[in-house]
Amino acid sequence: MIDFRPILFIIGILMSTLALAMCLPAVADAAVKNPDWEVFALAAAFTLLIGVMLMLTARSRARNLNQRQAFILTALSWTIIPAFGALPFTFSELELSYTDAFFEAMSGITTTGSTVLTGLDFAPPGILIWRALLQWLGGIGIIAMAIAILPMLQVGGMQLFRMESSDSSDKVLPRAAQLITYIGFIYLGMTMMCALSYWLAGMRGFDAVAHAMTTIATGGFSTSDQSIGHFASATIDTIAVVFMLLGSLPFVLYLRALRGNPGSLWRDNQVHWFLAIVILAATAMAFHLYLNNGFGLREAFRLASFNVVSIITGTGYATTDFGLWGTFGLTLLFFMMFVGGCAGSTTCGIKVFRFQVLYATAVTQIRRLLEPHGVFISYYNGKPIPYSVGDSVMSFFFLYALCFAVIAIGLGMIGLDFLTAMSGAATAISNVGPGLGDVIGPAGTFASLPDSAKWLLSLGMLLGRLELFTILVMLAPAFWRR
Repeated sequence: MIDFRPILFIIGILMSTLALAMCLPAVADAAVKNPDWEVFALAAAFTLLIGVMLMLTARSRARNLNQRQAFILTALSWTIIPAFGALPFTFSELELSYTDAFFEAMSGITTTGSTVLTGLDFAPPGILIWRALLQWLGGIGIIAMAIAILPMLQVGGMQLFRMESSDSSDKVLPRAAQLITYIGFIYLGMTMMCALSYWLAGMRGFDAVAHAMTTIATGGFSTSDQSIGHFASATIDTIAVVFMLLGSLPFVLYLRALRGNPGSLWRDNQVHWFLAIVILAATAMAFHLYLNNGFGLREAFRLASFNVVSIITGTGYATTDFGLWGTFGLTLLFFMMFVGGCAGSTTCGIKVFRFQVLYATAVTQIRRLLEPHGVFISYYNGKPIPYSVGDSVMSFFFLYALCFAVIAIGLGMIGLDFLTAMSGAATAISNVGPGLGDVIGPAGTFASLPDSAKWLLSLGMLLGRLELFTILVMLAPAFWRR
């Protein structure tokens, strides 16, 4: 029998934290005398009430979680938080249906960036800052999960980043809590630096803070329907690219750098691969724009670097409608949706380290075919790759492709056209934000999609953010047996 008390107790803490976060948009709306401050205040009170009740009724002497409890906690927390985070969207002046509100909240907390909202330039400040806050909290949440939960659960090869040789959470979780605290300060500091940079580049203070939170979280929610393109500033574009890249690198390496080992960031093979992929993709896109779309070379590199970085990191900002960039541009950006950043960052997608493991495994297999009697070992970052990691990564790729196909086919059955269904499935499971085409592309929104499509896409966002196995393992009957 699974003991749910420690699970519910932690969820109560998370809900109480969410309630406190709702107070910030309440203050923002009250400052401009927008009546939505009452909605945020009541939503905060209700969420806090439920959270405190859970903490009081689910108190337990158990201090550690076993593996099954960790799976359940992860899935429940990333479902319950958007369920309550949707309340302000539902009862505010926006008057969204709960389906739209949940979609927006799930997109926020998973740092996806897909939206059903229009008229953001005239939206009340409370709603704008709440969207940014959801993504900011989701960003630090995924870092915490990548450090404390996924390595312990051996999800998709994440055991490569296990902090201890033991699989037990008895030792891992206390150490992880301390590590996450330090990284939280780094995350906050980078957000403040990003906000200051945006402000010095010409953004209003409010816009600078909101965009800083969604940039570091690689989330992509903006305060304008035109996204970053609204500001029409090369300086702001450059700042966004720099901080999107910073949010895509392993935050543990930042901590090591601050502790006196600055070279660890530059010696990490995963960082090398990620930056190489970004440079190659941006260069290819820039020359495509220069040769085929009539852009000057400088403008082509500016547009290509910004939008390629935005897509590959899963941020989802846009400075232009890249749906007009031709077949090569659409194809390249479509495949960049799946790549993602580094493990232990705020980014989404497959993650670069899995491509490295798959590549190393494939090379080793080819060498074994050429020399059947030879002994060959696959390496990652100079260390042998355990067979369990290789198996986990290959299983992840299979499930990723399977889930993508199921979601795309499901969207097609609902009635979406081919491009919308394919790019919608890709952007959901990779937590990117905008899709491709006229409907959900960078110039569109997800508002016109049927409710069934929005629920399916919300499920896709959740699956992608929690690395698939965290959700799918609970569908197995054996998981619930002793």
